Amino acid sequence: MRPAVLATTGISALVVTLLALKPHQLPALAGVAPRSPTASASPHTPAGASTGTGTFTGDPIDTQYGAVQVAAVLSKGKITSVKVLQAPDQNGRDQQIAAYALPRLTQEAIGAQSAHIDAVSGASYTSQGYIQSLQSALDRAHA
Repeated sequence: MRPAVLATTGISALVVTLLALKPHQLPALAGVAPRSPTASASPHTPAGASTGTGTFTGDPIDTQYGAVQVAAVLSKGKITSVKVLQAPDQNGRDQQIAAYALPRLTQEAIGAQSAHIDAVSGASYTSQGYIQSLQSALDRAHA
């Protein structure tokens, strides 16, 4: 009976300790600056940017497998579509990953109306490049 009491006490102490720990927060993507609504307009800002309408091209983001670049199409501040301008395509595997991941990333971005979306499993580098390029496009749209 004594070992059972010790085991139960030990497990209870472990559970309390784990519950007391602060939950992990997701790390911020490197190179992605938060949007600033007071940012000044850049020379790349197209006409209509003040209304958030138009096509806004994001920065090309270099990844381990090649550059990723997107353009966000906005209407009255809402993302209506995302065009992929560049994606890794050096070999069949890159093309397969892009064909699988990019439509999902686009669907998530339109649903979330932001670049704060989940990466696609198996396409981490492409997802990170897509998210960073999309964020830069949205920054231009809101500049």
